[in-house]
Amino acid sequence: MITKNEGKMKTITTQELQNKLEKDKIHLVEVLDEEKFKKEHIKGAVNIPLNRIVTEAKDKFNEEDEIVVYCTDENCSASPTAAKKLNKKGFENVYDYEGGKKAWKDAGLPME
Repeated sequence: MITKNEGKMKTITTQELQNKLEKDKIHLVEVLDEEKFKKEHIKGAVNIPLNRIVTEAKDKFNEEDEIVVYCTDENCSASPTAAKKLNKKGFENVYDYEGGKKAWKDAGLPME
């Protein structure tokens, strides 16, 4: 019996994200509210709050695009929720960066 891999979310590590940002055309999306994004975010990220993720993603991205969503840290549920919502709407290449801002910053990588 073959089952679809529905509900299985793809994740990405700090190193993998760093490599993708350097080499590939990916969209890095912070799903926290605008105030938190303005305070500090991963360099190169755009802000689409969780409550607007589906509508804005449909306007800005193609379903084949690679999209990496993130929030605060591994305890934050906003990015896995965003990834699941995007998967359900047909976006196939969505990754959840579970470590979020904290892991990126702890690794000494650039913030804005």
